[in-house]
Amino acid sequence: MKIKVYNLAGKETGEMELSEAVFGVKIKPELVHQVFVQQTNNQREPWADTKNRGEVSGGGKKPWQQKGTGRARHGSIRSPIWKGGGVAFGPLTDRNYKTKINKKVRQNVIRMCLSDKAQSGNLLVIEDFKFAEPKTKVFASFLKTLPAKLKTFLVLTAQKNEPVIRMTKNLKAVKTLRAQDSNVMDLLSKGVVLVSKDAVKKIEEVFGK
Repeated sequence: MKIKVYNLAGKETGEMELSEAVFGVKIKPELVHQVFVQQTNNQREPWADTKNRGEVSGGGKKPWQQKGTGRARHGSIRSPIWKGGGVAFGPLTDRNYKTKINKKVRQNVIRMCLSDKAQSGNLLVIEDFKFAEPKTKVFASFLKTLPAKLKTFLVLTAQKNEPVIRMTKNLKAVKTLRAQDSNVMDLLSKGVVLVSKDAVKKIEEVFGK
């Protein structure tokens, strides 16, 4: 598969051959959904917490005598059916939402996401990200020169690129990652993937196995 290469002025400078093993795989939506749910589950924190009838305060004394009052029998105001009582089967902070997905499956789904971006025209290869000055407005101007159909961007660099991270950290529509840190959630949440030529090679090295 061949794809166009652009410079920092947004002009086409040539073409690059992409590996079919990474950017040309068959897409299986149900598998992509499975890995996406797994990743969101692993980021979920169990913050909700409730007290059962043994943890709420008060209620040591029987509210009223067992018989003779004409009212229903009750043994404690800590019962779940009382206002202010304990909660039956409520959420606890010790709940574990984490799920496990095989590493090969996860890598295969990342290849599917990259293939989808490439086949839909939402993968743009840039020669490099060597800007004259690391300023946010420079990167924002650069985005406007690109033939991008969508308005959210995932920037993939071959190595940790501090200037690019500094330029994009205040742009809500842009997220910057190392190529080897590509993941399903970010690939799905961002419309366009911007990747340098060096990062393409890194992706093929890491995910082409």
